[in-house]
Amino acid sequence: MSDTENLVNWENVYQKSDDFKNQQPFKFGFVPNFFNQSFYDELYSEYPKIDDSWGINSDLSKFQYYKILFSEKKDAKKPNWNENELSKSWALLYKLFQSEEFISNLRKFTGLPVLGLNNFALIAYKKGGFQLPHIHEDPAKPLICFFYFSKDWPKGEAGGTFMATEEDESSIIFEPYDLDNSMALFQDGPFSAHGCRLISVDRQRSALQATFDVASE
Repeated sequence: MSDTENLVNWENVYQKSDDFKNQQPFKFGFVPNFFNQSFYDELYSEYPKIDDSWGINSDLSKFQYYKILFSEKKDAKKPNWNENELSKSWALLYKLFQSEEFISNLRKFTGLPVLGLNNFALIAYKKGGFQLPHIHEDPAKPLICFFYFSKDWPKGEAGGTFMATEEDESSIIFEPYDLDNSMALFQDGPFSAHGCRLISVDRQRSALQATFDVASE
């Protein structure tokens, strides 16, 4: 048995497969209890604290903190996190996301020809953080996943990545509030509007964004 087996509750994940595949106008989904609980607890307790090593995305469209470990995007910000800084659990997660086991299960869950990991970055918000609804219009149509590490998030409060039909918050069609060991994901494309409403509670919303390349269909 490899050290990356049994880290994800795949049977639970598969139950949400049809929801993802059948969404319109773009594929998106939400999966609670994504990781094995003991593994999640380790990741949660070892989520890096926001300090001066984190970068800040701040302009009229967003205010967020980021820590990039890996990115193949040509226009991406430079990594400000390295593998030597990873705790044991986060190093294992990074290894998991690059494993054939994980990629194969993503293909099965999404029905998409997922190729491999493209981006691995922490994205966090504090009170006053936000990201306006936007559409990347990436012709490669990658799979973008958000893994949440925020226990006891107030129900109904902004913090989760919402999905929308247009670049306007009035068109939101889904917004997650269970941000404790859960995953939200969508396939990028010309209709995949998403963002994060202004956070008004004095809490930190902690998440990991992982992007996976998808072969042309």
